[in-house]
Amino acid sequence: MKTRYIIYCIALALSASVTSCKKDFQELAVNPNASDHALPQALLAPAITSIVSANMNRSQRITNELMQVTVNMGDVEGRIFRYEVRKSEADYLYQNWYLQLTNINDVYNGGVEIDNNSYQGIALICRAWIFSLLTDTYGDVPYFEANKGKEGLFTPAFDKQQDIYADIFKQLETANTLLKGGVNVASASDPIYGGDAVKWRKFGNSLYLRLLLRVSGKDQANASAKIKEMVDTKPGDYPIISSNDESAILKWNGTAPYVSPFATWRPADWYTPKLASFFVDNLNEMSDPRIGRWATQYQGEYGGVPSGYLPGQPPEAKSTLLTSLQSEPLLGNILNNAEVQFILAEAAAKGWITSKPAQTYYEAGITGAITMWGLNVPAGYFGFQMVKWDEGYTLDQKMELIHRQKYYALFFTDLEQWFEYRRTGHPVLPKGPGLDNNGIMPARLNYPTYIQSTNPTNYTAAVAAQGPDDINTKVWWQKP
Repeated sequence: MKTRYIIYCIALALSASVTSCKKDFQELAVNPNASDHALPQALLAPAITSIVSANMNRSQRITNELMQVTVNMGDVEGRIFRYEVRKSEADYLYQNWYLQLTNINDVYNGGVEIDNNSYQGIALICRAWIFSLLTDTYGDVPYFEANKGKEGLFTPAFDKQQDIYADIFKQLETANTLLKGGVNVASASDPIYGGDAVKWRKFGNSLYLRLLLRVSGKDQANASAKIKEMVDTKPGDYPIISSNDESAILKWNGTAPYVSPFATWRPADWYTPKLASFFVDNLNEMSDPRIGRWATQYQGEYGGVPSGYLPGQPPEAKSTLLTSLQSEPLLGNILNNAEVQFILAEAAAKGWITSKPAQTYYEAGITGAITMWGLNVPAGYFGFQMVKWDEGYTLDQKMELIHRQKYYALFFTDLEQWFEYRRTGHPVLPKGPGLDNNGIMPARLNYPTYIQSTNPTNYTAAVAAQGPDDINTKVWWQKP
């Protein structure tokens, strides 16, 4: 009975319209004459901070292991670097994302109540961002009926990913229109842009580009035509991130509540996972200065561990992530300028846009990614063999160039490295002999196990429509 009660409470939390309280956040004023609940300026900052914290946590635990950034060495069950993904891994993000969607919905409703278009637009962007993470991680998920517990709906239907994406794009179109006026919001309520509505509009449209590219393999999405409209035909109608200072980053300043979730970790826990050979060797071979910001030296040099090594045959442990990263402001990255430039580089390489050559976007992405870390692009970097752009390359070779650099630009950005690898197969990762799952990269996370008890009918329908509830069932945009 106790277990069933706990499961019910979780389901209620995910579906009901509740407001979470977060320690150390100032309770912004609630007008007793106009509202009996918290206003959007009180909800936005704690919601964004919770989302970014959860994303960073699972980037460290899941993305870094799957994408050969780190290797959490050992032979016990559930080593993610071997593609051993326990079913319990699914619960944390699912719960956190749906919980914060409740607060983001309240930000939108509060914006309507106080007649503030900017809060409405910001909320729609955040909603699109969170739901894109949910559907790209799990596939079909509750969308149209989600978070309606206040209306008595506790068992929402699962919606098809194709339909979710179509509505996300509508939400982003609306957000672009709402933010067109450029009316700022309270700076204290916005830990990303300090209330700057113009930058939020650019973030929303850049997210739009990310997600259009994500589904560009599906003809019905008509993504390439929309990307061309946004970049070539009507760029004035769709301003996008174009410099590092416009990047969407929650920069941890070390003062509560903006303290990195890693800051309280013991250093020994932080550097227990060792850096993977793929991550280190590419940086070494490219003479990339970011390695000095990210990695420790081992016996005077940077070295990594081959991911996917055979059980019982551990290699020598070498470099680890620097402990300074535990409080690094830039690890709160959501969507940066470099990623936008690499999106444009891919679109140009495929002939979808023609405003600038793909090489121009590609090199701008590299420059943005390196300088964002306070470093300079080394002399001759663009001529290095592993970096140099060649118009004579095949599209696949160009994709490898773009996505090798994009891989590093997405350092600690939720699950984006994994999403992009699933979409493109780039950058090409070495396959170690000790990989589980027949050496096949997981295509999704399974649904949380409690869903089978709390929402069995809709869970069963979702599995019947999408495929078996395991890590090998491809989501819509991955399927041929």
